[in-house]
Amino acid sequence: MELREEIGLRLKQARLDKHMTQQEVVEKLGMVQTSYIRYEKGKVELDYGKVVFLCKLFDITPNELYGFTNNI
Repeated sequence: MELREEIGLRLKQARLDKHMTQQEVVEKLGMVQTSYIRYEKGKVELDYGKVVFLCKLFDITPNELYGFTNNI
């Protein structure tokens, strides 16, 4: 599995943890649902601005989204 697919899975889980629909997220992002689905499926990489916005929206850190831990 590619990194962006892993990020997509964590993004989807973060959304579900907040009990949000894809439609609710895209309304806040100001984009169409099909574009957002591509992020969750790992088809497209997130740009920095969207990472920051989504992390704030889902109350997670970029480290959590990218799967980084303190164990090096």
